[in-house]
Amino acid sequence: METRKVQTVGNGTYTVSLPKGWAESHDLAAGEIVTVHEHLDGVLALQTGDQSDGEVPATADVDTGDPAVLERALRAAYASGVREVTIHHDGPLTEAHRDAVERVTRERVGMSITAESDAATTVQILLDSAEVSVSQSVRQLSFAVRSIHRDAVHALTTPPAASPIDSRHDQVDRLSAMVERSVARGMADLGEVDALGTTRSELFESWTAMRALGRVHEAATSIADAAASLEDAPADARLDPCRAIGDDAREAVSDGVDVVLGDADVTDARRIVADLRRIRGRLDDFDRTLDDATGDVSALRRVSRGLRRTAASGTDIAEVGLRRAVRRGDSIRDAE
Repeated sequence: METRKVQTVGNGTYTVSLPKGWAESHDLAAGEIVTVHEHLDGVLALQTGDQSDGEVPATADVDTGDPAVLERALRAAYASGVREVTIHHDGPLTEAHRDAVERVTRERVGMSITAESDAATTVQILLDSAEVSVSQSVRQLSFAVRSIHRDAVHALTTPPAASPIDSRHDQVDRLSAMVERSVARGMADLGEVDALGTTRSELFESWTAMRALGRVHEAATSIADAAASLEDAPADARLDPCRAIGDDAREAVSDGVDVVLGDADVTDARRIVADLRRIRGRLDDFDRTLDDATGDVSALRRVSRGLRRTAASGTDIAEVGLRRAVRRGDSIRDAE
């Protein structure tokens, strides 16, 4: 890191000299234009004219005869932040290829087919960053995941014939993909972060919380599958702890997201971590009751593992909140 002294010239304009080595490495000469980006977090960044708007290319090309590969490529293109994908093909799209394209465009916000010929199909992502709220997307994701988790645990009361949450997986996937895309563009494009109305640190924290919520979603899916495998509802002595622990774990996850998004403070983060530590102790007690039990013990152990994973993910989210508190300069004290 180098330091530079601010000077004034002419009519009072502030100037700062550029490091000579940096200027030479980018072939800058007197009279050339550089772009100045002023960020919300106080950072002032320079971009030379030979650089693009960011590391994310504007377009991506896909040429494959495998519909599964095509589907994965479209998902990857969306997540990476490109704005247009050209799918090359000989002759009209096959039914399998069209199904793959339409499935992805349905599941991704702002993605649609804009042109089609016998040789190529164009898919554009018309998502305006100025209209995207990453924090609101994380809030919606948290609500959706907790709703799925609640229904999964409650399904233990009346075991369904199949998983009770299949229809809501797409909503979680759609919100997660939108957050991931926003973060990818924000990390690569100097102007994207300000368009999103946030900072890079906050973007990374939102991405970390999104990933942890994804693990809560996976835990809920495991619990729902375990409920569907039961022939009868467990006895109240086993069912009540599952429901109580599930309720408390979901509340901790919700509170942790509030801390990450700045809606709660460091005291709440410390309380959440302590609450989740106690929840893990309650799960240890529950697991011991299954040691000599009979009946659907295997399914209940799967439920316990899902609840334990929920608590671990809640701890991860709360610790992200603690990092944000440290960055803000908050004092961290033991929870009372």
